[in-house]
Amino acid sequence: MEQPSVGQRYSSPEHDDYILETRGLTKRFGSFTANDRLDLRIKYGEIHAILGENGAGKSTLMNMLSGLLHPDEGELLFKGKQVNFDSPRQAMEIGIGMVHQHFMLIPALTVAENVVLGLKEGRSPWFHFRRACAEIKKISDAYGLDVDPAKRVSELSVGQQQRVEIVKTLYRGAEFIIMDEPTAVLTPPEVKDLFVVLRSLKEQGKTIVFISHKLQEVEAVCDQVTVLRAGQWEGSMAMKETTPAELARLMVGREVTALKHSPYTNSQRCLLEVQDLSVVRSQVPVLSDIKLTVQEGEIVGIAGVDGNGQRELSEALMGLAELSSGEVKLDGRPVQRLHPRYMTEQGVGYIPEDRHKEGLMLPMSIGENLIAKQYKSPIFSKFGMLRKGAIRKTAEQAVQEFDIRTPSSEHAAGQLSGGNQQKVILARELMLNPKLLIAMQPTRGMDVGAAEYVHKRLLAERDRGVGILLISTELEEVMSLSDRIAVLFKGRIVDMVSREEATRERIGRSMAGMID
Repeated sequence: MEQPSVGQRYSSPEHDDYILETRGLTKRFGSFTANDRLDLRIKYGEIHAILGENGAGKSTLMNMLSGLLHPDEGELLFKGKQVNFDSPRQAMEIGIGMVHQHFMLIPALTVAENVVLGLKEGRSPWFHFRRACAEIKKISDAYGLDVDPAKRVSELSVGQQQRVEIVKTLYRGAEFIIMDEPTAVLTPPEVKDLFVVLRSLKEQGKTIVFISHKLQEVEAVCDQVTVLRAGQWEGSMAMKETTPAELARLMVGREVTALKHSPYTNSQRCLLEVQDLSVVRSQVPVLSDIKLTVQEGEIVGIAGVDGNGQRELSEALMGLAELSSGEVKLDGRPVQRLHPRYMTEQGVGYIPEDRHKEGLMLPMSIGENLIAKQYKSPIFSKFGMLRKGAIRKTAEQAVQEFDIRTPSSEHAAGQLSGGNQQKVILARELMLNPKLLIAMQPTRGMDVGAAEYVHKRLLAERDRGVGILLISTELEEVMSLSDRIAVLFKGRIVDMVSREEATRERIGRSMAGMID
């Protein structure tokens, strides 16, 4: 396969500064318009952010640029020529590659085998595998990717696997590389390393599209930014000419106010105490010797890269997973038998990780979901029959109080957006006036506006004395809300710091297992 020379600079044609343009690009799914007449221009050799909330149309746009989807209307120009793709392979053949958020690698194969997988040359009897390894090493060295062609992917960290995906696009001759939420699964040190790689790619003539909803990262690494909202173009500008506050306003359509975190007043009342908690699944330890406390009116954040035991911890505390050893105390009293109903009766609220599978009954109405934990109450049932009037009134009050965007309080939960579904769960748990709330990924998949609302509600609950265990893979969320932060790594708490002691560097190193 003929490759451009490593480190070759791609200069733009004299008549055009733009490597890619879209003109009136539109994509519909039935009656829903995901992208509405988008005009986008991206210059040669820049890092260009596509910024927007969940549902803004970022993924649909990138899928059209990379050949996964075909536009219903509009034009796509690459290097000044109109192009139409029927597949990602066609996009790749002219120099457009994409690194997906969820990597497409086979763990049992080596780096080199993954890189050449699917290429015609890899199936040829004249294919020289050593030559391919040498080319991969050459690309790796040129861009500071530090990838060993002979290593199995299963032996690599998440950050190293991402670099393999970048090498795959470069090996195929990509000049225009789309990065879909590239920092979502990385530790802070890995994010820094990625930014070094992106700047190296830019310096050697590559064009990078950086899809994200994280304003601080866009500010740190991007030259230009385009904001999408509800499938429409809201603006494009140089990063140095704007601010995160202005970008947030464009994303949400209104001003986003800063969180007010009042100082924590130490309480003598310990609502949750966990001692030496361990969980084993299929003979593999997933949690080991967890020690943890949550005081009245305190938010304790659990930071960590996804997959380090967060889900198992929340399930163990709610009685959804069997403990191998350890003890849980509520208000100083040992819990003899962990069970979801018992924990609810003891004043423990729970926001589960997966709102679809665990948090809601999607075909049922908002009201029915809101009373799911108290349907036997005389307020909502009489002689075994549900009191629909009381349920409707409760639902209408919750819709108003929690700003649930819905045409009707009798709407099915499955017809709501992700952010509004999460508000229904939050409303249900807070309506029970819990003394302790376990919040697992409370803003996952939510846009800036909805996440802002959830954060303010959590702080309000904390200020009225509720203890909150906040488990999140969003480091900014943990650091902005928590009074103390514990770091979970490979099923163990490896660090515990106060809000005053916490820095991104310290937490990031702990998340990566770099313990001093």
